[in-house]
Amino acid sequence: MEPYHHGELAVQERAGVSERAAVVSAVVRTEIPAAAAVFLAEQPVLFIGAADARGNVWSSLLTGHPGFITVTGPSSVRVAATLSAGDPLYRTLAGPARLGMIAMDPGTRRRMRMNGTARPAPGGLEIELEQVYANCPKYIQKRVPTWQPGTPGDPREGTALTGADLALVATTDTFFVATADPDGNADTSHRGGNPGFLEALGPTRLRWPDYAGNSMFNTLGNLEVNPRAGLLIPDWTTGTLLHLTGTAAVDWDPDHAAALPGAQRVVDFTVECLVRVDHASPLRWSAPQFSRFNPPASTP
Repeated sequence: MEPYHHGELAVQERAGVSERAAVVSAVVRTEIPAAAAVFLAEQPVLFIGAADARGNVWSSLLTGHPGFITVTGPSSVRVAATLSAGDPLYRTLAGPARLGMIAMDPGTRRRMRMNGTARPAPGGLEIELEQVYANCPKYIQKRVPTWQPGTPGDPREGTALTGADLALVATTDTFFVATADPDGNADTSHRGGNPGFLEALGPTRLRWPDYAGNSMFNTLGNLEVNPRAGLLIPDWTTGTLLHLTGTAAVDWDPDHAAALPGAQRVVDFTVECLVRVDHASPLRWSAPQFSRFNPPASTP
């Protein structure tokens, strides 16, 4: 089965990496390797993304003590966690949903991508996977989690970033981006860099550099055929989550990329709606050890 759709193939060709992408595609599986099952059982967080009933794409996370993600079959997992009612994907996961997921361990700089169909189950989700593959450790900041359970704040909805939101954007070194193809098949990916790599150009516009990666172009390939995207920007020290949904476009102008250190392309994101929940996650993370792969952030 071809692991890439026509949008991914088009972007790979434009980027000049079609041959490499074809070789890399061998890592995509439908079954969960034994080592991956062990890795999943050790994780306290799972980053997710999906399109809601309106087609808006959102990204969020599920948390639990290690063991909350369990492999239940060759291509199936159970996640013993649910979203709060204020989460933008709460209603979406109340029924069958095409879910993109990434399990990432900042402590060891390992990550694993999974895409499939989630269905609600008592206390969590049952997920049948269609794609399973490991990702390289580039741009992951090393952190160690601790638990600090508390009461999430009331969700704040809006259509533009506030001063507090802009401050979070300015200091973030990690965010997650969810995309989907026209059929709703979702993907969730990690983006990391030195603080300042994600830039706010205004209260409704963000941009970030697209660094060298694995040449698969899952995110950019989805954007080629469906501009809807969702960002999750976590505050690692407070557990606050900033969810954004809107549209993204890839800027292929080499002059624009040259203005951002390490960029091969630039992605522009327009905010349409946002949900901010203070103290939404019970996880708190240590100060980061920045990845040696991070290019310097651009300067004003």
